Amino acid sequence: MASLKDLRSRIASVKSTRKITSAMKMVAASKLRRAQDAAEAARPYAERMGTMLGRLATAVGSNEGAPKLLAGTGKDDVHLLVVFTADRGLCGGFNASIVKATRLKAKALQAEGKTVKLICVGRKGADALKREFGDNIVARYTGIEGKKGIDFSSATEVADKVLALYDEGEFDVCTIFYNKFVSAISQVATAQQLIPFTGEEADEQEEATGSSAVYEYEPSEEAILADLLPRNVGVQIFGAMLESSASEHGARMSAMDNATRNAGDMIDRLSIQYNRSRQAQITNELIEIISGAEAL
Repeated sequence: MASLKDLRSRIASVKSTRKITSAMKMVAASKLRRAQDAAEAARPYAERMGTMLGRLATAVGSNEGAPKLLAGTGKDDVHLLVVFTADRGLCGGFNASIVKATRLKAKALQAEGKTVKLICVGRKGADALKREFGDNIVARYTGIEGKKGIDFSSATEVADKVLALYDEGEFDVCTIFYNKFVSAISQVATAQQLIPFTGEEADEQEEATGSSAVYEYEPSEEAILADLLPRNVGVQIFGAMLESSASEHGARMSAMDNATRNAGDMIDRLSIQYNRSRQAQITNELIEIISGAEAL
């Protein structure tokens, strides 16, 4: 049985931990609001661009003049997986969910005889995946989120790397993995094919809105696609970064809130145990005093 001194030390330690988790919860909550606003503000632009590119892709079809980012290489032997995680932990299952989804996809592709390459954005994803896929990681990026949040230049850096690898023929298909922000307590692990571009999401959006307008483009559809498809890669990566950032802060706020509550429950249990032990000790001392007095 623990002594009274040990219990007092344990209670003081848990109280200190509760102060830390409570402070981290408040910091995450303040960052979450800004990150959530940024993620929600970026969605309409990315969705409209995807819808427009989907219309253009449908008009171009499989023409010989279609850009490479739309037509693809004609193969799917080499897959590039771009993984977005956090640089820090203490955010519940945020990092684990993305790492798990990436690992399952990579193993499934390897089982089919495909070659897998990885780009890890965030230290936690790189640390977790290097154990099994260390030789497959071609680039790592850390410290993406600055004091003022995610900057588009960071997304451009990753997008330029992806486009450079594609131009060099290093892969055939590119898929990004990130947590899509739903709420502070809900984040959805999402896989989105980036290259070659597919208009499936655009078709779904048009069916949902009932839009069936006919558009004419100037200059030609091929010229517009050649300019917008590389830009779309940067926009989608930027959107994934914003979604991942908001999801990280939401997951950390929720995790620290649970940790603060658990610390409070532990303090209550330890306090009860301490009071009972102290009461038992006092009772034993009184018994000894009374027994000694009676013996005299």
